[in-house]
Amino acid sequence: MSKQEQKPLNRTLTRSPEALIQFSKELASKLTPGVVIALKGELGAGKTHFAKGLLKGLGYEGDVTSPTFTLVNEYHGGELPVFHYDFYRSESMEEVEETGWDDFLERKGVTIVEWADLFPRLFPEVGTIYFELRHHPEGREVIEWSAFS
Repeated sequence: MSKQEQKPLNRTLTRSPEALIQFSKELASKLTPGVVIALKGELGAGKTHFAKGLLKGLGYEGDVTSPTFTLVNEYHGGELPVFHYDFYRSESMEEVEETGWDDFLERKGVTIVEWADLFPRLFPEVGTIYFELRHHPEGREVIEWSAFS
């Protein structure tokens, strides 16, 4: 089924960065060890704010930054370890795999990936939740999909 034929599982409009963080903070209570959160969206759509909320919801109290230049940041000190990836500057799936991608997935933390649509084949078929963040005249729209096509 193509994305055009696919129906979103859920749509939410957040009216500020703080509301987006609160939305994902509340979502964090539903996460289980080993889950992968795949984020898609244009520059400035709110992917890092979404990640900040998830980490807050998991009890992490430190600074959260996008791993644009490091590819992956690890966060410990919350309920679960979090592995936060950013594929934006990655040139290939092999480059991502060389960071220990499979090892991170096996560690049963929460893996968050910004720009996940660049390498969709890397994601497990089971245990991945897909979100697309879009600019909206009134804030940010968060759309949950069953997969990215």
